[in-house]
Formats: sequence, C-alpha cells, structure tokens
Amino acid sequence: MRTAKICLAGAAAAAMVGFLATPAAAAPTDTTDTTFEVLAGTLDVVAPAAADLGTGAVGGTITGQLGSVTVDDSRASDDASWTATVTASVFQAGTGSPTETVLPEEINYWSGVASATTGTGTFTPGQAAAGDAAPLSSTTPLTAFTHAGGTGGNTATWNPTLVVNVPLDSVAGTYTGTVTHSVA
Repeated sequence: MRTAKICLAGAAAAAMVGFLATPAAAAPTDTTDTTFEVLAGTLDVVAPAAADLGTGAVGGTITGQLGSVTVDDSRASDDASWTATVTASVFQAGTGSPTETVLPEEINYWSGVASATTGTGTFTPGQAAAGDAAPLSSTTPLTAFTHAGGTGGNTATWNPTLVVNVPLDSVAGTYTGTVTHSVA
C-alpha cells in the first residue's frame, strides 16, 4: 500500500509540474505599427552638356543637331501635361573687347519628331519639320515639345536641329553660346 501512496503522490506532483509548465494561450489579435514613405515625383529636362554644330562661311548657314534632349515626368499626375521651351544666349567669338556676336534670332531651331516616348497622352513637337524651324530668342521662349493629357509618368526624347544664319558682317572665329531647354 505504501508503494501505491508514493506512486499516487509522484503522479500528483508530475501532474502539477505539467500544469504549471503549460504555455499561456496566444492573444486572438495583435497589431504592428507600419510606416512607408511616398516620394514626390519630378518633372525634369536633360540636354547634352556640349554640342559642335560644325563650320560654315560668312553669309551662309551652319546646320547641326544638338543631341538628344529628354523630358522625364515622374510626377504620376492625373493630368501629365507639360511644355518644354528653348532659349539661347548671344553667341560670341573672342574674349577681348569688342567681341564678335551672333544673336540668337539669327539661329533657327526645329525639334523634329520624337525619337522615343513612353506613357500615355499626346506628344507634339514644336517644329516637326525643317520648314517649321523658328528663330531662337534670349528673352522669349520657343516651344520645343509638348505633352497633353495622359496620366502617370511619361518621357519624350528628341534631337533638335539648329540652323545658324551666319551674318555677312561676321568675322572668322569660334562662336560660343548657350542653348537652354526648360520644362514646366
């Protein structure tokens, strides 16, 4: 009988240890604080850092392409419209005084059609063909390309042509100026 009491006491102790070691029940729900960041998109234009249009004679024309110009619209807007414009500085030869100049109005610009586009909407060149070329200005922006409508992101790339109408009073030299593309 003594063996039965010891066994019974041992079984009761083992049951108590098992009861105390049972894991707590899990909660039926739990929460996690979660964050993320939405970045604002941008509207950018990228143009070549430099271009050489070539050579030409006094009273003639110098024609050359500027290189690829790209508008990248990552604003993801409901109305992804934009207008790219172009202006130019006075082109100067020499560094002394007086310097020789070619005015921006003596340089015609034509965008040509897009070489690549992405996204929805309507892409329209400012000057689709050589016959549409228009003079540049240092003060009045010339429309280079537009995008109308569409939603979300889009891009357009074109390779504009410049035609320098070399004035009869120009002197020999290398003329340097700046062509500036902007987008809004």
